[in-house]
Amino acid sequence: MTNPNMASNQVSLPLHAVQAADLAVFLSGLDAQTAAFLRASGFTAKPGELALLPGSAGLAGAVIGVGAEASPWHYGAAPFALPADSLWHLGQGVTDTANAVLGWHLGAYRWTKHKKPNRAPAQLVTPPGSEEALMLAQAICNARDLINAPAADLGPQQLAEAAASLAERHGGRAEIITGQALQEGFPCMAAVGAGSPRAPHLAVLRWEGTADGPLIALCGKGVCFDTGGLDLKPSAGMLRMKKDMGGAAVMLAVAEMVMRAKLPIRLLVLIGAVENAVSGQAMRPMDVLRTRKGLRVEVGNTDAEGRLVLCDLLQFAAEHQPKMILDAATLTGAARVALGPDLPAMFSNDDVLAERLLSIGRQVQDPVWRLPLHDGYDAWLDSPFADLSNVSSKPMAGAVTAALFLRRFVPAGQAWVHLDLYAWNDATRPGRPEGGEAQAARALFALLCDQNKGT
Repeated sequence: MTNPNMASNQVSLPLHAVQAADLAVFLSGLDAQTAAFLRASGFTAKPGELALLPGSAGLAGAVIGVGAEASPWHYGAAPFALPADSLWHLGQGVTDTANAVLGWHLGAYRWTKHKKPNRAPAQLVTPPGSEEALMLAQAICNARDLINAPAADLGPQQLAEAAASLAERHGGRAEIITGQALQEGFPCMAAVGAGSPRAPHLAVLRWEGTADGPLIALCGKGVCFDTGGLDLKPSAGMLRMKKDMGGAAVMLAVAEMVMRAKLPIRLLVLIGAVENAVSGQAMRPMDVLRTRKGLRVEVGNTDAEGRLVLCDLLQFAAEHQPKMILDAATLTGAARVALGPDLPAMFSNDDVLAERLLSIGRQVQDPVWRLPLHDGYDAWLDSPFADLSNVSSKPMAGAVTAALFLRRFVPAGQAWVHLDLYAWNDATRPGRPEGGEAQAARALFALLCDQNKGT
C-alpha cells in the first residue's frame, strides 16, 4: 500500500475522473490549450485510461476514464501509471471515493521482500471518510503478503503464528494446537502433515465484538506447500503450490476486516496449517484415516489433502453451534476448469444465504458463482473399506464431489458456505498485480456486515 500520510510540504495534483459520455462536457471546462492537448493525445475516457494534463509548471494534473458502474479497478493502474512518488488528490468527477481509494491502494501493492522495486508508486492524499476503504485494502494486502511468501519463509508454524498475532493485535485470543493434542483432536489434519519435518499447527482464534453477538466460524485451508504427497504432482502442477494456503489467508483477511471494523459479532477462526510432503511418514493411498467426527476416510488420492484438513475444522466449528460456518480453500482444479481463475466456486446448504452472498459479491465487485451440492453424486464417494473416500470414483464434477465430501462434516440445519478459490492473479491487471489474491474476502465481509443489519 502507498503511504496515506505524505509530507505536508509536497503539493498534490488533482486526478480527475470522467465517463466517455461526459468527455465533451469535461473538455469544455478546460482551458483551450489543455483541451486541445487532451484531444490530440487521443484520450477517449475508456475505463482505466489515463492522461496527464500539462501546466505552466510542467504537470497540472491527470484525468482517468471511468465506467458508468462504480468499480475500484478503474483506479487500479494509476499508482504506477503516474510519475513515481508524485502526490495526488481526487479531483472532479470522482463520485465514488471509497472505490477510488480502494482501487488505488490495491493497485499500489507489490511483493518486495525478495526483490527491490523498480520504482515507487505515486501517492494518494486520502480524503476524509475513506477509513473503511483503507482498512479493506490493508487486510487484502496483508493476505497477499502471506500467499506470496515462499514456502521456505512461511511454513505451518509461521502461518499459525501469523494468525495468532493478528488476533492478539485486535484484542482476541489465540491458541495454537500441535503435537499429540493435534493428533488426538484433529487426527485427519495431523495425518496430512505427517510426511513433513515441519509439524502441522492448528491456530484457533477467538474474538468478541460483543459478548452476546452471533458466532461466526471461519475455516481456512492452510497447506503451506503441496507436493501432492505420494501421489506426487508433476513439476508444472507443483510450481505455484506455495499458494495452497490461500484459503487460510482469505479467512484471516475477513477476520481482520471484522475486527478492525468492530462488528458486533463473535468470531471463531480455524486455520489448519500443514505441509503435504513426501517421506516415510507420509500418508499412503488406501490408508484409512480417523476424523474428529469419527467417520473413517479412505485415502483415494494423497493430493486431495485439503478436504482432509477442512473436515476436522468443520467438525470442530460445528460443535460450537455457530450462526454460520464459512470455509475457503484452494481445493480443486475442477473449479478452475469450470469457472476460470477469477470466479470462486461457492457451495452452500442454505439457499437464502447463498443468494445473499451472490448478490453482495456483485455489488462490491468481488463475485462468486454458485455450483450445486448435487445429491446424485454423493454415492461417488462410497468406499468398500471405510465410511467414505476422499475422492470420487468418477473423473467428473471434481469440485462438486469435494464439496459433498465436506458436507458430510456439517450437521443438518447448520448454515454453511464453502468457497473453492484460486487465490492468485496469473498476470498483472489494474488493482490486481500478479501473485496472491484474497478473492471473496470483501464479499464475505460485506455479507457479515449485512447479516449484522438483519436485512
